[in-house]
Amino acid sequence: MSENEKTKQNSPDHSGKIRSIIKRVIIAVIFVPCIVVIARRGGVYFLTLVTMLILAGLWEFFRMVEPKGLKPFKFIGISGGTLLPLYIFFFSGRYTNLFFVVIFLAIMISELVRRKRGFALYHISITLFGILYVGWLGSFLVRLRELPILINLDYGSGFLFVIMVFILTWCYDTGAYTVGMIAGKHKLFPSISPGKTVEGAIGGILLSIIGILVAREYIFSFLNIWEAVGLALVASVFGQLGDLVESMIKRDVRIKDSSNTIPGHGGVLDRFDSILFNAPVIYYILKYFIIDG
Repeated sequence: MSENEKTKQNSPDHSGKIRSIIKRVIIAVIFVPCIVVIARRGGVYFLTLVTMLILAGLWEFFRMVEPKGLKPFKFIGISGGTLLPLYIFFFSGRYTNLFFVVIFLAIMISELVRRKRGFALYHISITLFGILYVGWLGSFLVRLRELPILINLDYGSGFLFVIMVFILTWCYDTGAYTVGMIAGKHKLFPSISPGKTVEGAIGGILLSIIGILVAREYIFSFLNIWEAVGLALVASVFGQLGDLVESMIKRDVRIKDSSNTIPGHGGVLDRFDSILFNAPVIYYILKYFIIDG
């Protein structure tokens, strides 16, 4: 084999990576304006969007774990998870304990009357985990949009809170993906996600900080500089953790993507795994440390 052939064989598939980036850009151009418009409208429009995302995410999650031989209660899991944002929207999350008691009892009773015995603890646990992971964490997007009602702010402020989560998360994802592809050498967490690098993580953090500081000048004027930088750092850490958790789950069930729902991005969980971690974290930071702080 000639030296040129060896070089060609060992070189990364740059054309494949470029095609992947193009797909990502096209999907972003289509979906980001839709999310912005719907989030601005708020109310039942945004509730419907979040509920649909949670529904798709739960379907992907329960389908992912079945090859492991687990048989989660998909109907209860998907129903319970998609009811959570509705419950929060219409009842402001009151009596949440009662909601989870009903769901938990329903799962355990369903396992009790199941004909085929075995792995009961696993079936109960994985069903409840799916509801909490996708439904409960995802429902914080609705909490963010409706937060102004709880703290007597203008309802339009909720749009800013939601968009903040997406800007911080997607700036980090974009910076990490781009810098990692171009200059990534040192693995960040090779046992879970071999493709992620330290250089990519640094690039993601820097772009997240730049993105929130630029957005602060035009959108998030209620933030001071240190609050903006702090939010960027926190969102970068928890967004990366959310990505790694989903990678851990996929590695455990031995699949690459949760589904192929979104071209160039994989499934809904692949695209919103970081959002699932960042939405509740930013919600509580805004509520207790920035707005009421």
